[in-house]
Formats: sequence, C-alpha cells, structure tokens
Amino acid sequence: MLTRNVGKTKLWKLVLVGISLLCIDGGLPPVGPAGASRHPRSVVILGIDGMDPILLKKFVEKGRMPAFQELMQEGSFSTLGTSIPPQSPVAWSNFITGLDPGGHGIFDYITRDPKNYLPAFSLSHVDEPGRVIKIGGWAIPVSAGKVTLLRKGKAFWQTLDEHKVPYTISRLPSNFPPAPCKGRTLAGLGTPDLVGTYGTFSFFTDDPEFASLDVSGGQIYPITVEDNKFSATLVGPENTLKIDKPKLQAPFSVYTDRESQAAKIVVGKTELLLKVGEWSPWVEVSFNIIGPLHTLKGTCLFYLKSIDPYLRLYVSPINIDPAHPALPLSTPPKFVTEIYKKIGYFYTQGIAEDTKALAWGILDDGEYIHQARIVLDDHLRMLDYYLDQYNGGLLFFYVSTLDLNQHMLWRNMDPKHPAHTLEAAKYQNQLEDFYVDMDNILAHTIERIPRDATLIVMSDHGFSPWYRKVNLNTWLYKNGYLELIDPTAIEKSHFFRNVHWRKTKAYAVGFNGLYVNLRGREGKGTVREGVEYEAFIDELTKNLLSLKDPKTGEFPIHSVYRTSKVYHGDEAKNAPDLIVGYKRGYRCDDESVLGDFTQDVFSDNMDKWSGDHCMAPEEVPGILLSNRKIRLKDPRLSDFAATILALFDIKVSEAPATSRPIF
Repeated sequence: MLTRNVGKTKLWKLVLVGISLLCIDGGLPPVGPAGASRHPRSVVILGIDGMDPILLKKFVEKGRMPAFQELMQEGSFSTLGTSIPPQSPVAWSNFITGLDPGGHGIFDYITRDPKNYLPAFSLSHVDEPGRVIKIGGWAIPVSAGKVTLLRKGKAFWQTLDEHKVPYTISRLPSNFPPAPCKGRTLAGLGTPDLVGTYGTFSFFTDDPEFASLDVSGGQIYPITVEDNKFSATLVGPENTLKIDKPKLQAPFSVYTDRESQAAKIVVGKTELLLKVGEWSPWVEVSFNIIGPLHTLKGTCLFYLKSIDPYLRLYVSPINIDPAHPALPLSTPPKFVTEIYKKIGYFYTQGIAEDTKALAWGILDDGEYIHQARIVLDDHLRMLDYYLDQYNGGLLFFYVSTLDLNQHMLWRNMDPKHPAHTLEAAKYQNQLEDFYVDMDNILAHTIERIPRDATLIVMSDHGFSPWYRKVNLNTWLYKNGYLELIDPTAIEKSHFFRNVHWRKTKAYAVGFNGLYVNLRGREGKGTVREGVEYEAFIDELTKNLLSLKDPKTGEFPIHSVYRTSKVYHGDEAKNAPDLIVGYKRGYRCDDESVLGDFTQDVFSDNMDKWSGDHCMAPEEVPGILLSNRKIRLKDPRLSDFAATILALFDIKVSEAPATSRPIF
C-alpha cells in the first residue's frame, strides 16, 4: 500500500491542508442511505493490502492459516496482476476504475509540476478560500475552501448507484475525499490527520538524547519537569482565520508519581491515569478557533513510555474526530459518525500504523506492534459493525495490517537483511502472527455472511525484502544526464535546488518515475520532441537495464516500462516517460524520491522500513481467492470493475473495455 515516509519533514510539508477553513464550509452534500431491504445478491470482498502469495502459501503449508487453506482447496486461488508501478494509490485506482494510470491519472504517490520541477502529492489537492475579508487580526473567508480527489475515472460503485445496488465500501485507498455517490463509503489511504499530514506524532521528553532530533512525521517537544509536573500544548493546524496564521493549540498538564511509576494527564475536562508502559483510550481534543464557541475537534492516544530517568510521553497524530469531522470522510457525510456511535473512536487517518515513530526510535518494536494491534482492533470492530448490518449487495472491507507491518518488520524475520539484529529477532514470528490474524478475519467473515454469498479475498500487490537502495537521480548525475550547479553540495540541497536545468536531460521523481526534461513541457526543457526524444528514451532504457550493483554483482533493474506503450487514456500525457521496475531486494532510495542526491548510487538499507513492493510488478503480484471458480488465467486488479458489475447482472460493457470478468 504505502511507500516509505521519505526524507526529513519534506513530504509532510507537501500535503499540508487548510483544515480549519475547510471545516467552516466544506464537504459533500448529504445523500440518502443505501437500500435497506435485502438485496438478492451478496458479494463480500476482503481487501488485504500487501498480502503476499509466497508468504501466504508458506504459512498455509505450516498449517497456520486453515481458513485460507480451505478456501484454496474448495474454491480457487491465483496470483493477481498488480499495477505499473505496484504502488498502492496506483493499484487501488486500477481496482476502482478498471483503468490503468493513463485513464485514472495516478502514477505514483508523488508527481511533479513540470513548470518548476517541484514534487507534489498526487492523490488530492486543497484550494484555500478564494475570497477573504481582513478585519483587525482576522482573515474571514467569504468563499469556501475545497479539497479535491485527483483520481480520474468512474468508480465502479457509481455504476452500482445507477442500478440501485446497495453497498458499503470501507477505507478503500485512493478515495479521499470520498467520490460523490449514493452508497456508504468511508475514506482510507490519503486521509490526513487533523494537522493535514499523513500523520504527525508528538513526543514530550526531558531526555537530552532527543533534544536536537529532527524527525520526519513527528515533532519532539523538550519539557522541564518541576515539582513532578509539566505543562505543554498539543499543536493543531494553522488558524487560517488569523492573518498571521498561528498554530492552534490545546494545553494539557502531566503530574508524575515516580514511586508508583504513574502519571495523571489532564486534557481539557479529561483526566487520565497511566502507568509506565500503558496506552490511554482515545482522548478528545478541542482547539478554539474563534473562542470556545467555534472549535476544531480531534482525538489522540497517549502512551507513557517512561518516567525515570527521563519522562518520555508519546502522543499519536491527532486524528479527525469522527463525531465532528472537519473534512469529508464518508458518504453520506453522517456515515462516519454512525460508525463512531456504534464502535467508539477509531483511527480516521489513512495511514494509522505509526511507522515514523518506530523509524525514529520513539517507539521500539514491541511498542510499535502494540500500536499496530490497536489499529487492527479498530478494523475488527468496524468489520463486526458492517456484518451486523449486512443485508446483501456489496461489502468491501479493507485491512492495512499486512502492508504497514511488512514494511516495518521484514527485517525481524529475515536474517539476510542488513538491518536484522539479535534484538529484532525477538519478533521474528510477528509477521506470521499477523498473517494468522488475517486468517481469523476470513474465518469470522465466512461464519457471518450468507451461504450463497460470493466471497473474494484479494490484495493489491505482494511484498519483497528491501536490501539495497538505488538513488536514480545520483545515477543520472554520474552518467551525465543531469547537471549539478555545485557538485560539492550534492547532498546538501533538496527538491532539485542544486540542479542546472538548462544542462539536464532527465530527472527522477517519486518511487518509480523518470522524466525526460522535454522542451515545451518542462519549464527549462532541453530534449526535443521527436527523433531526439525517441533516441534518448532508448538510450536511457538500455543503460538502466545494464546498471550493475558493484557490491553484489547483480543487475537491479528488472524492467523499464515506456508509459506511452503501457498506459492508455488521456492522462497518459502527464505520466513519467519511464517507469523503473526493480528486482526483489532493490528499491529507489528515499532521497531520490523528492529530488535529493547521495554520494553513491547504491547503499545498504539499514532502515527499519525494510520490506517493500515498489519494484517491477512481475516481482510482487497480489493474491486472489474466491469461493467461485476463477475463469481468467491472468486476472488483474483492473478486472474488478467488470467483475463486480457482472456479479450483480449489470452489463459488463458499462465498465471500461479493458476490464474483464474474472469468473
């Protein structure tokens, strides 16, 4: 599903949104509920992000996944063709629309502005209010801000609307803000926290080891404990109603008791008592925008890591309160609040597992696994809520557990990984246990759905170890395709600021994309369209495929895909010129993703983010199981649009022509 939280604080700055304005006048118009009477057809899809066919078969053969084993034996099982590239936003957009990226326009997590080459977030876009009246210190908006889903193409459930098929679609990625429709949908990957990022944790400590640490995806707040007490503030988004846009703040206080190794935390009217090593329940946080009468609501978790010798207090990213959503999270808009009323608070941010806190050592492996299980518990309570209400039609249920945890915990089970340690080996069976959790979800679902229901279990891609990093931009520089203004500052400048564009022929943006610096398209293009462009593309492809890792002797590039040949549709003109598909074990360096450089092209991956899937699609296919017979020999994600319509007796011709019924 996800790619690494790239470099420093840069990516997070790309996705900042003006939440406080949007909460004043934003969101989708109310729509009616899905049909309440029983539908004669029942289709249930479990979307398990990142479930890998190799690991699945391994754990089935060990006898640890009996529900999957039975479905394989009595139904059918196949690998599932993923997207080019196999990144979650791209893959799930294929699933949703039945189109390839040339049709839906999502090519990577990261895209770029061809005029200035700056990287940008590819899933959604925020427009601040166009008209503002300034009075005193206030900037009062008189027109609404807007958040826009950038995915193009018709979602398959919008066709279900036209045929009055009821559906519930939970946390499907690439659907924030939720596409307008008549059914029940809940946004997933792409949904920000209240600050407007993928997730920004807070860490309050008097430990000098953390004092100067600059982390991505989080903020370290030094504190001073006096008389067993300290006070601090939770930091929210900018108050864009103020001309100087100060950050909204919510104060809280902590009272420690070293003898009992416990602390009392006071947030507003809420008082918590935590022992060292304990997590709090969800806590409501209110940020005053214009005094207490106009507030922005969020929720967060506290974790008391230690009191002695230093106080260490972790606070989760502040999530959008599902009881008072500041941004559109669902269709109809009240659906997310209905879920909250039935199951309580839950993570509303799209990427809930706090990979950044683990990556920076704020949480250790055991603490991260505990937090990931809180997320999994959210999934289980939500699934039960849906199954309680299920009355036919389509139920799509998404689980993030395997994807995020394979990213972070692959090194624990893989002794060959450069980041494998004896300490990591303590949790060598954890990924297997998470696969067993998926087996329990499948068994539970089978017990609760109608006997005549069509059941499908699928994943958007598989997984691979990530041993070695490849910095594509550094490779372009060292091979004369990219010029630096100051080569001695190769590692000191960010976002391509050290690039001499008038002497550059190609550059890399995102995890798999490579762009030609094309005249007439890029702001300072150098390569002419036509014969020169074609010859250059051929040269780049040839040289990439011959790239050799000096340490291992391996050729890390599996395939180079020319998007003009593999993409179809009007959006293809905005795609990278080439998609670089790596072999298992290799992936693009994080620094290259946003236009940064390293001294060497290759390096060992010593990060806790140790598994990945941003490789060649042939290397990391997904999985497909069903209680129906799979007819296609080469099913793909884009076949789901036609498949779902066919299961409800809707003409397949209403799906894109490239989408084929799987059964």
